[in-house]
Amino acid sequence: MKIAVYTIALNEEQFIKSWYESAKEADYLLIADTGSTDNTKAVAESLGIVCHTISVKPWRFDDARNASLALLPSDIDFCIALDMDEVLVPGWRKELEALSNTNITRPRYQYTWNWNEDGSPGLQYGGDKIHRRHGYRWKHPVHEVLVTDRMDEVQGWTTLQIHHHADNTKPRSQYFPLLAQSVKEDPYDDRNAFYFARELFFYGKFAESVEEFKRHLSLPKAVWKPERAASMRYIAKMMEDFVEKEDWLKKAVEEAPDRREGYVELAKLYYENNRWFDCLDAAESALEITEKPLEYLCEEFAWGSAPWDYAAIASYRLGLFDKAFQYGTKAVELSPNDSRLTANLEFYSKEQSLADNV
Repeated sequence: MKIAVYTIALNEEQFIKSWYESAKEADYLLIADTGSTDNTKAVAESLGIVCHTISVKPWRFDDARNASLALLPSDIDFCIALDMDEVLVPGWRKELEALSNTNITRPRYQYTWNWNEDGSPGLQYGGDKIHRRHGYRWKHPVHEVLVTDRMDEVQGWTTLQIHHHADNTKPRSQYFPLLAQSVKEDPYDDRNAFYFARELFFYGKFAESVEEFKRHLSLPKAVWKPERAASMRYIAKMMEDFVEKEDWLKKAVEEAPDRREGYVELAKLYYENNRWFDCLDAAESALEITEKPLEYLCEEFAWGSAPWDYAAIASYRLGLFDKAFQYGTKAVELSPNDSRLTANLEFYSKEQSLADNV
């Protein structure tokens, strides 16, 4: 099996060595430099990485990635699109070689997007940027995806892992116009409609964001329930009226009842409005979901201390001190450095003791 690792790069000197060390077991390493002004190219070439300079103007990610893909030798079996701020976890080659006698064209793997303060994994989901050399191309100006071209795709899971260590110094400013262009080019693409609506939200363009989220929900191809539910939750964030917020969050729960996020945001809404029975019900409904999905819309707040905290506070307010202590204990276990949670737990413990002695 021949494996290539390839990427596009712009001023990535700081990441080249870690990228190289993780990927050096590949048969071919390629960087398509898009105009670096630092030592990206020199450092890459000193490590034996094949480095080409490409020019893509006006800029769009899919054209750049397709240019880099076209530069790979034709006899490569599998290609790994590995960004400069990502690393392959050791053992990856063995896992990929295990697919040599299968018909899999697009291996899936565990992708760690970010990390908690204690160094533990944060958001994790199924990665999809490993593919056969032929029959694939990149599509969309930004948030680009691999699409098939006159071939039948076969996906399959491996235990291979890729870790992302984000460069937070890079601005997101180019994303907005590129997303606008993407939606203009393909207004019926549900994925980019969702991304564009979310970007409008990040920019504080709430009226436009609400309309775009609603448009996303109206699209015939917008059938993936977690993403539909996420649109509903974003709309709820931008509503000022309690009833409207509650209505959209309930719709999100109905859309994806097997996901925690909607329940936790409902619990938060009820907490803020002293609706303790409803807060406890929503929080406990979230906690009944114990299988964490491996997808990018699985948000960490729903799997951290928040649902346990809301359940503890609501239980206390309802005089359920045993429950408050149990839920509060779990909240502290998940966020041991949160002084508010620790103080609350001490308070629940005292109330529980007083109740037991009555």
